[in-house]
Amino acid sequence: MDCRSPETQAEFWAAALQYVLAPPPDGFGSWDDFYRSIGVPEEELGGGVDSIVDPKGEGPRIWFQIVPEEKTIKNRIHIDVAVGGGRGNSLEVRRERVEAEAARLVGLGATRVRGLAAEGLDHYAVAMTDPEGNEFDIN
Repeated sequence: MDCRSPETQAEFWAAALQYVLAPPPDGFGSWDDFYRSIGVPEEELGGGVDSIVDPKGEGPRIWFQIVPEEKTIKNRIHIDVAVGGGRGNSLEVRRERVEAEAARLVGLGATRVRGLAAEGLDHYAVAMTDPEGNEFDIN
């Protein structure tokens, strides 16, 4: 994921997805030490921890790549954070779970954009943005 502040994004998404910050490879005290060892120029270092991993080993590793420009267009990838528990739960229960997660993520730095619901539709979600403005939904 391209971003301006890899460590901030890594910390936010680790908390949002219940991931952990990825430790540097064995034998290295930091990610910068590792990146130096593979020839990354000094001016590209200093972003801090820039990747997260699923502690259960089930989900993908996510790397946050520092880029100079800010986000200016719609995301090319859209993450849905599923917390409602699926259609086996009532719409009311799913709505409560989604709202609780939305509030938690706002506390971590996300911005609530809008609720996503329609009369007669058995669906509820909340559209949000992460600290750098990337769109995602909670459902």
